[in-house]
Amino acid sequence: MIEVQTEYVEAVIYQRAKEGNFESGDTYFTHLAEDYLIFAIADGLGSGPIARQSAEIIPKVLAEYHYESIDELLNRCNEYMIQKRGAAVAIVKVDFRNKIIQYSCVGNVRFYIWQNGQKMIYPLPVMGYLSGKPLKLNTQSYPYYPGDLFFLHSDGIEFRSPSSLLKDSRSIYEIYNRIIDVSTSDDDATFIAGNLLR
Repeated sequence: MIEVQTEYVEAVIYQRAKEGNFESGDTYFTHLAEDYLIFAIADGLGSGPIARQSAEIIPKVLAEYHYESIDELLNRCNEYMIQKRGAAVAIVKVDFRNKIIQYSCVGNVRFYIWQNGQKMIYPLPVMGYLSGKPLKLNTQSYPYYPGDLFFLHSDGIEFRSPSSLLKDSRSIYEIYNRIIDVSTSDDDATFIAGNLLR
């Protein structure tokens, strides 16, 4: 378990390689600035070293250009996918000053928000993957409230009810433990669970 703890957010991160592989084809990224947080998951197509070659590009690009918009970041990442296997990528940006959370994804990395203790928000990703070809992006923005929970995961994480997971969990550590209990090792798996504190 990797933990992120600030006055604005607490989060836990989990990553596991597919059984039989020494390295995961998933990567993740977090960057905390004074007034925003960016986190992302990239799932390289396939598994093992070949998938890793595509996925590991994403954290490097985000680390250098984290101040750009999500659309700019995804387009920049996409440029590096020419002649690579490709990757599904989701980027989330939390704007602490304006209390806005933004999400954009190309591929099958899922994102959920349990908002204001009342409703589940499940932004739909754009189907496909980053491959160097022109992108159609759909960045979505939502207000957030203190206590909102979020969950971002690659397709190696499977569970039945996202709304029950977030609604019935009292903390991100409970979310972590509930997912670990049902997680299998059939695919690379990565998730980030977080609580927006203020």
